[in-house]
This record gives sequence, C-alpha cells and structure tokens, in this order.
Amino acid sequence: MFSKWENLPISGFDVKSMLPRWTYERAMKASFDGERERECIQGIADLENRQWAIREGIERCIGGMPERDTPLNPRITGTVRGNGFRIDKVIFESRPSVYVTANVYIPDGMGEPRGAVLLLCGHREKAKHCDEYQTACHYLVHSGLVVMSVDPTGQGERFNRYDPESKQAGMTSVRDHENVGRQCLPLGDSLARYMLHDAVRAIDYLCTRPEVDPDRIGVTGHSGGGMQTSLVMMYDRRIAAAAPGGFIMNRPYFLLTGKTQDAEQKWPGFSALGFDHEDIVLAMAPRPVLVLATTYDSVPIEGPRHTVAVNRRFWKLFGHGERIGLAEDENAHRFTIPLIRAAARFFSTHLLGSSEVPPDDRIELLPPQQLLCTRSGQVIGELELAKTVYDENAQRLSQFEAARLTMPESHRRSRSIDWLRAAVQTGRQPADPNPRYAGGGEADGIQVSRIVWWSQRGMLNHALLFTGGQQGDRKRPVTIAIWDRGTNSLEPHASWIREVCESGRTVMVLNPTGVGPLLPHLDVPGDDPYKMFGVLDKHTDELMWLGDSMAAVRVYDVLRAAEVARGTAFLDGENMELHGFGRYAVYAGLAALLDPQIRGVRMERPYHSMAEWIRNPDYDPEDSLSFIVPGMLRLFDLPDMDRWLTEEGRLISGPTIPVMNPHN
Repeated sequence: MFSKWENLPISGFDVKSMLPRWTYERAMKASFDGERERECIQGIADLENRQWAIREGIERCIGGMPERDTPLNPRITGTVRGNGFRIDKVIFESRPSVYVTANVYIPDGMGEPRGAVLLLCGHREKAKHCDEYQTACHYLVHSGLVVMSVDPTGQGERFNRYDPESKQAGMTSVRDHENVGRQCLPLGDSLARYMLHDAVRAIDYLCTRPEVDPDRIGVTGHSGGGMQTSLVMMYDRRIAAAAPGGFIMNRPYFLLTGKTQDAEQKWPGFSALGFDHEDIVLAMAPRPVLVLATTYDSVPIEGPRHTVAVNRRFWKLFGHGERIGLAEDENAHRFTIPLIRAAARFFSTHLLGSSEVPPDDRIELLPPQQLLCTRSGQVIGELELAKTVYDENAQRLSQFEAARLTMPESHRRSRSIDWLRAAVQTGRQPADPNPRYAGGGEADGIQVSRIVWWSQRGMLNHALLFTGGQQGDRKRPVTIAIWDRGTNSLEPHASWIREVCESGRTVMVLNPTGVGPLLPHLDVPGDDPYKMFGVLDKHTDELMWLGDSMAAVRVYDVLRAAEVARGTAFLDGENMELHGFGRYAVYAGLAALLDPQIRGVRMERPYHSMAEWIRNPDYDPEDSLSFIVPGMLRLFDLPDMDRWLTEEGRLISGPTIPVMNPHN
C-alpha cells in the first residue's frame, strides 16, 4: 500500500552526511577547547592542577571507583620454573568474589626488593598465557624486573560467559567486553571502571610482595592493555614509569579512521570535560613515559607522534625533557619484539638503573597450560561464588533500585524529569525549524506529503504525513509515530496507518536523527549499519564521549517534531498524541515526560524496563547503544515513566492494531 513511499531520498540537502559531520564538528570543538586549556599551562602549579582534574574527571566518567578496602585474599596456586626465573601462579580478589588470575615472574638470585612492572593484556583470548604477552614478560624478567601479568575480565581464565558443564564460552574478549559493557552504561558506569580497579588492586598486591620495591612499580600493555595502562597513568600516582602501547593517539586523528572503540575504551563525557589522549600522557609528568607505537597501526601514527611532541614541554618544566619518548616499529597493530625490547630497556633504565636487555635467543616460552592458575582453566565453576561483571552490574543495579526507594516519590519524580531535561537539552544549538513541504501524492485513498525541518543547527529531521479523506478547512488531530527504520518501514505498519487515518487523525511518521533516509552513508557498501560496531554505533560512541547520547538526541527530535506539528496550519497541535513501537517507544515516552502539552502516548511492544535489559546477558545487540541514556537508572526506570504518565492520564492503553513483520 505504501511501498512506493519507502526508501525515497530527500532532495535539496545532503542529509546522509549531516550526522557524521555534526558529531565530527562537535568532537573537534571539544578537542580544540582542551588544546587551549593545555596551552594555558605555564608552570608546575598549573600542571598539577590539571593532573588532579584529569584524575577526578576519569573517575567521574567511568562511574566512580569501587572500594579498595576489601581483602585481596591472595593465594599462590602453583609455581613454574623458567630459564633464570620462576613464575608464581596467583589468584586474588579485586572485589569480594571477583577473582583475578595472574602470573608473577621472579628473577633468580634476588637479594633485595627491586623494580616491578605490571603488564596489562590486550585483546587476546588467552591473555597472560598467549605467546605475545608471554614474550613481553620474558624480556622484562630477563632484564632483571619482577613482572606481574594479569588476565582482564572476559579473557584468560576470567570469561564472563562460560558454561562449566559444556566448557564452552558464549563470547570472549572484544565481544564479551562490548556485550557486558553496554549494560554498564544505563547505570552511569563504564566497563573501564572494573578494569581500572582490577589494575589498581594488582598494584596493591605487588606492593605486598617482598621482592618488590613499592616505589619502583611500572605499568605497560598493548592495545586494550595500552588502554588499561592509560587509565592507570591517569589515576594511580604510585606508578613510577609507564609505557602504553597501541593506544595513545588523540581524538582528532582517531575520528579520521571511522572506527568504533570497545566498551572499556569509551569514557562517557571525557571529551566534554576538555580531556584527550594528550592528558593521559600529561597526567604522568614528570615521571618517565615511553609511548609504544607501530607505523601501520589502525591507531594512526600521527596521533602518538603529535601527543608526545606537544607534551614534551611539560616535562621540561621540571627539567626532565628526556623522560618522555616515543618508540616506533614499522609494523601493524601488535606488541612487536622491537617494541617489547624498547619497553624492557626503558623500565630497566628507570626502575633498575640499568639498561640490560636480554638477547633474543634467551627467550623460551612455556606451554600455556603450565601458566593456568586454576585447575579447570576458568574461575567460573571452580571458585566458589565467582562473580562476573554481569553479576556486578546486577548488584549495582539493585543498590540503585534500593536507593531510589528511599527518596520521596514526588521528589524523585521532579528530580528525574529535571535530570532528563538536562540530558536531552544541554548543548543543543537551537534553530528555527523552517519546515519545508516537498511534494505529495496519494496511496490508496490516503493523502501523503513530505516535510523536512531543522531539529537543531546542522541537523534536519524528516517525516511523511498521512491524511485520510478530504482535509477541508478543519484542523486534523495528529499522531506522531516513531518506529524502527522510520519511513523506510511503512508496509509493516500499513494497517495501523490506515485505521488511524480513518479515525480522523493525521499520522506523522517521524525520521529522527540517523533513521530512514537520514541514515548516514555506509563505510562499506552493503554493510549492516545496525550491527555491533556498525556505523550507528560509531556516531553513538562519539556522542557519549561528548557527554551526550543518541537516545537524548532522538528524544529532542521528537520534541521538535511536536513543535513543528503545532506550527502546521492544518494540524491541531492541541490534540497531539505519540505512538512508539518496539524499542523506539522509549523515545516517545521520554519525550512525553518532558512535554506536558502532548495529550497522550501509546507505547506498543516497548522495552519493559532497562533493569530487565541489564539482567539479560542474551539481549539483542542490534543498535542497542541508541536506546541508552547513560546514568538514567540512578534515578528512574521505564516503569516509573509509565506510572508517571498514567497518573497524568496520558498513557494510552487499549486494543492495538496488528503490525505485519515488525523489525523488532
């Protein structure tokens, strides 16, 4: 019935470039603002103030840090001999029942405490016992350093999705991190919260080892391990030297790659606070830093070169310009032997007062099985009540739910709506909508017209208007409809559109930002834009760095669509309803909370609650970032929204019209 109106382009504007350009320009402005702030640093006092702001900022962005006063309960489950060193297989509890597996490499012939290096592993399923990170440990220990290599959550012996009976993991590493990391966001957290805490507690453990001098602890890692190293550099002042690899760049260079980042590599609001990768490095001044980079990396080499160059002046303030450097290898994204050797020489120099690096033929890796700290190879199923990040999210959620119940209902409602209004409206650049009608036609007796308008500066929205019968001079009541794929998906909703039109209402099918014909250009033709790490995820990621979210943008779009409808001559803006279908119903409900002039809202097949979504590790990941307002669950959930709308008499219930083959 309406298929000829699907997939129509919007003429007159390059709408598919608007979302990418808008997010890029906002990110670049935030980067330039941070650059100006760093340029204002003229002395050591200015620098130290910036360092404290960075520490407080990163903690705020990742949701705050868990407590550190819980017992580590470390135990050595075995020891393995290497050529010139031993390896203690250690399990400790970073948080109660959160078991961290680690290998501690101890050089032979130690007579007194010495320098140590915490090695944080990147995205290798075997983590500490894979060849790449084993190799790094061997070079470091043969240089005379104590080394502690730790399994990150989701890797090594710490899979979050593991069935002890079948001995199968549903997902590991990157997929594991992203799956559980998205569920951290509605709580106002980042997966980085847990990774940083694990690393800080690993340093706590190193400080208890008799072989280690607590004043001479360094940290290194590559890729995801470089990210963890970066977190530690900003947060933990005990670190004496750091060598982050395969991560340091800056946001402007990364934006040019068109890539997304993993859940733990996203720190919501970090850019909005004026921080960038330059600040990761700056946070260490004047302690020694060696940035490790490969020239053919997915992390553009220009990024680390720039970041090291602009930071050198901060070390010079202390008279130690030689303590910051960059080691490069002509290679792809990997912790290569030249980079490992550079790191070994760097730590040997600054933690041992030596420059010893072993010859390559001294490196003899051990079979991975020998390095396992558990008998089974996984803490889940072997260690009593072992917690995963899924469990920690559920526990954190229960704490917020309990805290919400302690607030008087009227106070919580008012506070929640104020918070939501700030999340949706802060940072928007208002623009006159200047609506344009672009042609019209007829579909089986229903009149169809197209309309575009400015939702905010630089961002157009679009809708199709469906009106049954003769319009005449009478203003028509209007129902604004929001659903997956927007006007690219009319046929599944054809019966609903027809029935609403026959009831005397005009249907306004909305395409909010990134939906329908507003979907951005694909990086790869034919690619799925809605998949995990797809094009929509990329822009949603960038919005979160900016302290924003796609959900907030789209709720704002609904509010602006309501404003346009009120200003349209043939529509009755005082008789306006919203209809949200599937996941997109959340936008309709949240918009109705913020706009009391909207007479009613119907939400069909919606998410019942974000809490329910968090408690389900097997959720549908498709475009799931787009429905998250970070931190919302600290104040309210969707059932609260439903109840408040019901109390106002604005939540419409009753029979609904079947939808054929809905997307969700």
